Amino acid sequence: MTEQERFIDNGDDTLTDTRYNAMWLKHDSYQVKGKWCSWKGANKFVEKLNEEKFAGYDDWRLCSTEEAKSMFSFTKSSVDKDGSEIHIDEVFEPDGGHNTWTYVEKPDYHQYAEKFSYITGNEFWEHKDNEYSHVRLVRDASEREEYEPEWRKDTKKFQR
Repeated sequence: MTEQERFIDNGDDTLTDTRYNAMWLKHDSYQVKGKWCSWKGANKFVEKLNEEKFAGYDDWRLCSTEEAKSMFSFTKSSVDKDGSEIHIDEVFEPDGGHNTWTYVEKPDYHQYAEKFSYITGNEFWEHKDNEYSHVRLVRDASEREEYEPEWRKDTKKFQR
């Protein structure tokens, strides 16, 4: 698979990552809200999009550290809101933030959560009150199949 085929633009401000079976918002929280956010603010952003069923889904969430890392590549280049180079695929809208909150909380020090930098490619602990932060939201792209026993499928057939 080429990098061109990795991200599919769904035409609804979302991108599907075919390599990791994830769906990302094309814009980050800074681009949508026009301001930075704390970890609590990032979670409120998730709640708001889920209440609105953004792009038809209500299971948006903060990403894991591994998901954040999966988007980083020194061979990719875009710019953040300040014009600094960030290493994220060009299919994501430029002029957003240069980092993202993750859902990972520091063990025994729950006032800290992990962030990932798209400038350096490093994760680091940040106090949750830090507002000079951004968030990229993700959801699992695979549809959940509802299990139905084979015998029940036959009983659903309507015959005239």
